[in-house]
Amino acid sequence: MDQNVKDLAVRYDLVWDRLGEDERAAVMEMGEDYKRFMDAGKTERLCAREIVRRAREQGFVSLEEAGALRPGDKVYSVNRGKGVVLAVIGSEEVAQGVSIVGSHIDSPRLDVKQNPLYEEGGMALLKTHYYGGVRKYQWVARPLALCGTVVRRDGSVLDVCIGDGAGDPVFYITDLLPHLAADQNKKTLAEGIAGEDLNAVAGTLPVGGREDKDRFRLAVLKLLHDKYGMTEEDFVSAELELVPAGPARDVGFDRAAIAAYGHDDRVCAYTSMRALFDLTVCRKTAVALFVDKEEVGSNGSTGMHSRNFANVIGRMIELQRGSCSGFDVDRALARSALLSSDVAAAFDPNYPSVADPRNTAYLGKGVTLIKYTGSRGKNGSNDASAEFLGEIRKCFNDAGVVWQTSELGKVDQGGGGTIAYILANCDMDVVDVGVPVLSMHAPFEVVSKADVYMTAKAYLAFYRAR
Repeated sequence: MDQNVKDLAVRYDLVWDRLGEDERAAVMEMGEDYKRFMDAGKTERLCAREIVRRAREQGFVSLEEAGALRPGDKVYSVNRGKGVVLAVIGSEEVAQGVSIVGSHIDSPRLDVKQNPLYEEGGMALLKTHYYGGVRKYQWVARPLALCGTVVRRDGSVLDVCIGDGAGDPVFYITDLLPHLAADQNKKTLAEGIAGEDLNAVAGTLPVGGREDKDRFRLAVLKLLHDKYGMTEEDFVSAELELVPAGPARDVGFDRAAIAAYGHDDRVCAYTSMRALFDLTVCRKTAVALFVDKEEVGSNGSTGMHSRNFANVIGRMIELQRGSCSGFDVDRALARSALLSSDVAAAFDPNYPSVADPRNTAYLGKGVTLIKYTGSRGKNGSNDASAEFLGEIRKCFNDAGVVWQTSELGKVDQGGGGTIAYILANCDMDVVDVGVPVLSMHAPFEVVSKADVYMTAKAYLAFYRAR
């Protein structure tokens, strides 16, 4: 067949086939840095702190400390410790629109309830409430770490992270032994573990004498008071999360993939952060946006539905012009463009029946363009325009980015969403662009190092092109 005819067909390449030896080494080096990022940011608060720490090392200053903004300035803003905006000021005014790569830094987990501590059967346990789309059976019989923030009675703030340090104890949710699981085995996967049964073992050592009551619960309270100055009432003003214990790890003989907790969506947070750090000059102000609460609807003061991001845009306009109106903010957002930086479901050869093989993402084939998300009849989705997709496709091709397209499984199989539609409602062009992930929402997910590298390259190309 004529080669010119063959060139008319679409072909999605493996990233590895397009890389020279130097770039392959860069892929592996970025993988090591990404693992360090993941280990440092297992909750949205910890992730926000790590982003700010790295940003300050790169010369970013707080927007509250900044004076009049000039091209090339690097600023950041933190939203209640759970969200971050990073920006490199472009040669055009912010009022003329910005280039945004937006990701979320919350992940499915188990939240400790406000009145969690009880004892039963010679154990002290913590009651939990799962957060986001978890498959409950995946969270039992595995080591868990307890991380979060406690505001004590006197108003002082205590940070807690137990289970990830060398020699730390871990927490544990029990499961039935197979010998006694006949009734459980008859239930569906969704029913096998009930939400109210996700209670973590917190202690098995009693305090006091044999006749005393609540010896195990009181023993834990004594430990918490002796080490952290906590009382039981302090749980009411605490945000404590149980997350998988242990570091991110390489996968396979070749170490070309990474297993970690929270790839969804901190892998996109990391790649957008790295892209912004590599940016030196830009025409439109480049923004990396990191938000909370995506896994539960993007609501609240730290979610994408909050006015916080609009307020940050307004403050930047004010620091350039000396004043800013609500119309200035609305017009700036309408003149902006967003890559909704969220993960894609990668094709899993163990479960091929849920995917349309011609419209799914594959591990190792690069960053993924997702025209629409939603479920079944595209319900709840942002459906990107052909014009904007054409712009992004040209941007990636011109920069040598290896990319692919996908949607979330077969049409009637299910679905999901991202923050894309929220900012699209601000009258801006938006498309989902992210990293393919295996076992999404599991306690440990898997990504390809090649896709991580190529996604950072894609975001940098977007910033430079605009």
